[in-house]
Order: sequence, then structure tokens, then C-alpha cells
Amino acid sequence: MSPQTLTPYQALGGADGIHRLVDRFYELMDELPEAYAARRLHPESLAGANESLFEYLSGWLGGPNLYIEKKGHPRLRMRHAPYAIGMTERDEWMLCMRTALTEQVADEDLRASLLQAFTQMADHMVNTDSRAGCSHAHVHPFQPRETA
Repeated sequence: MSPQTLTPYQALGGADGIHRLVDRFYELMDELPEAYAARRLHPESLAGANESLFEYLSGWLGGPNLYIEKKGHPRLRMRHAPYAIGMTERDEWMLCMRTALTEQVADEDLRASLLQAFTQMADHMVNTDSRAGCSHAHVHPFQPRETA
């Protein structure tokens, strides 16, 4: 049997897997006192943020480009510019994402790859200090994986 190429989207379980990851991420942001600074940047209801992140990750991870079809190019830094995002907010966002990845992604190599990519993305959102925008998040971080 020849190897099959999987995108991260497929490796995570498609739309259902992305929903589980995003839902858990926002549950953690709502529950963890350690995520207060990141949480306060969001509206009281996280439903809209949840939907936007799901749509963005769908395309970013190699699935349907739901976000682009609905809203156009993501322009992440521009869309986050109205919010003061410093190292604290970045670290708290990453705490939630790292925890969600640990709970939701059993494949260690995939989890490590996603963690690295999300770290680059979070670094890219920082806009309040000398590290503002220092990242390569604009480069797509994923290549399809070979599986047997």
C-alpha cells in the first residue's frame, strides 16, 4: 500500500477535530484565572471568536478555506491591531492553546508541530513592545505528512 499524504486538518479529524480543539481552547480561556488578561480582550460571549478561530484554522490547517470565503484574507495583525497584545496576553493565549493541544492531540509529532506554529502565530500578534511583530507567522507552517 502506498503512503497517503495527510494535512494537519485531516490528522486532527477534520471539522469535528478542529471544533473540539477550538471549543476546549475557549473553555480554558473562560475557566483559567491565569488567562484573565487574554480573556478580557474578548467580548463576554466567546461564540463569535470561537467561530472565527474554527473557520481560520480550517483553512490554515489544510481544510476548507472557510474564513477566507467569508471574510477575505485573514490579515491577523491588522484585525488584532485594536487590541493591546503584550507578552502577558500572548503567554496566556498560549497557555490555553498548549493545554488544549495536550488534551486533544494524541500524536506527539503533530502536537509539537502545531505548538511551534501556534507559538509563531502568537508571537506575531504581540503589538505593545519591542518584540511586536517579530515572527515568521506569515509563512504557512505546515507540510502534508506521509502516513502508511
